[in-house]
Amino acid sequence: MTQRKHTPSYTTEFRARGVRLFNEQRSEYRSENAAYQAIAPKLGCAPDSLRGWCRQSDRDAGAHNGPTGEEKARIKELEREVRELRQANEILKKASAYCAQAELDRPFRK
Repeated sequence: MTQRKHTPSYTTEFRARGVRLFNEQRSEYRSENAAYQAIAPKLGCAPDSLRGWCRQSDRDAGAHNGPTGEEKARIKELEREVRELRQANEILKKASAYCAQAELDRPFRK
């Protein structure tokens, strides 16, 4: 059995600071990848985390295609709501079947 590593959750302010730092220092490196590799350890996060924050920031600003942070939050909320409604429907189906069976099992009276 493999153990999952704990992924730390960073505050919004920390992420914004990381994106700001990347944007300020990007020109000092030969490529974006080199910048991510050099800047992320200074922040104490993984380069892929910093890359994701920067890309999300670009999407939020309209510089790249893809869902914005608000859209992602709305999608997550709707998925949770759909999951809850499906569970409720399943419960109602089972209750309906149980009641229908109970009605059939009841002796007939005139």
